[in-house]
Amino acid sequence: MTPLWIKNPLGIFTANDHDADGGLVVLDGKIVELVPSGGQPSMPCTFFDASGHVVLPGLINTHHHFYQTLTRAWGPVANVPLFPWLQNLYPVWARLTPRSLELAVQVALAELLLSGCTTAADHHYLFPDGMEDAIDIEVAAVRSMGMRATLTRGSMTLGEDDGGLPPRTTVQSPEAILADSERLIRQYHETGDGASVQIALAPCSPFSVTKEIMAESAAMAERYDVRLHTHLAETIDEEDFCRSMFGLRTVDYLESVGWLGNRTWLGHGIHFNDEEIARLGAAGTAVAHCPTSNMRLASGTARVLELEAAGVPVGLGVDGSASNDASNMILEARQALYLQRLRYGASVPVERALGWATRGSAAVLGRSDIGQLAPGLQADLAMFKLDSLRFSGSHDPVAALLLCGADRADRVMVGGKWRVVDGAIPDLDVAGLIAEHSAAARKLVAG
Repeated sequence: MTPLWIKNPLGIFTANDHDADGGLVVLDGKIVELVPSGGQPSMPCTFFDASGHVVLPGLINTHHHFYQTLTRAWGPVANVPLFPWLQNLYPVWARLTPRSLELAVQVALAELLLSGCTTAADHHYLFPDGMEDAIDIEVAAVRSMGMRATLTRGSMTLGEDDGGLPPRTTVQSPEAILADSERLIRQYHETGDGASVQIALAPCSPFSVTKEIMAESAAMAERYDVRLHTHLAETIDEEDFCRSMFGLRTVDYLESVGWLGNRTWLGHGIHFNDEEIARLGAAGTAVAHCPTSNMRLASGTARVLELEAAGVPVGLGVDGSASNDASNMILEARQALYLQRLRYGASVPVERALGWATRGSAAVLGRSDIGQLAPGLQADLAMFKLDSLRFSGSHDPVAALLLCGADRADRVMVGGKWRVVDGAIPDLDVAGLIAEHSAAARKLVAG
């Protein structure tokens, strides 16, 4: 293959200290050279003129629920906090079908890709009757879209009749969960640089699973060397539930089931005290910060700067599309910037928020081959134009992405292949997808 020079970008953010003001060279799916300002590649290249683009590493989403694109902006849960939000939605989600899930995943992935996201983690924990192949459906959709994903085999075992939140129709036996988890790891989990599909184990939350399935999932993850994911410390209600049900605060609970370690990442991670933050950092346990969802449900504000100072890897997640209600990673970085400035002051840099969406998110997912622009890493790129009205009068092209509210990438590359061209996904019938997905959403809610 001929090397491709992404030439002389309008602006570039490498997520490290490397000079790439003259662009970068892509060959065989990887970045092979960074070109300094005014420089030339060391090898003959074809080139893409990037003088009208701001170039970033492909954005990485560390927490999502793809199926929730079917229940966006649903009136009965538009103005309630997490627990009643869940209790109203569980019966609706229990009607999920293979086709409605397929459509939901396609919509979520397309929306993410168009926002500059190249890798996404999905937390799927709903397996009502007929949905046993849910993760298989997700794998096919990810491969079709040409993205990367960490697909987590979620689970719920603690039904409402046992003191949990979910209805019995959405709960599975530990035996079924563990058998399917092992099958998925063996069938789909890829290792090494450039992995497109990885599997992680993800019991849903303290209020929907037993301690036994948490411990057994941790043992399986250790045996197969895969990662662990769950919701934790999202709301005060959850903290109260843990004290009542288990007699433990959330981090004590995490440690009691063998999860306080560096293969674990936590969705939300808001309500930790100073001592718990120190313990998370010492263990290398990571956090997926979900600012829009946390604001939408009034759950609280994660202490991101303090988490990072303690050694906790922090990335960003758009969370479920029924609590955001979007799947847009560049807008999520903007929300993270502003929410953390509200907590810590206006000196939180734009580049730090972009770092959470790239390098930080890669660390959360345990990956060292993506999230930065550097030789030897995967050629995953997000490229944005600044030629629309909202950017008129802007001066710093990198800062303008967040401060002026970029919401759509013009070009996206995954592993050296263009997956977004001129603001569109080649060969995707967006209008047809919207029509079928919207019909499925109406049917799901109507019952």
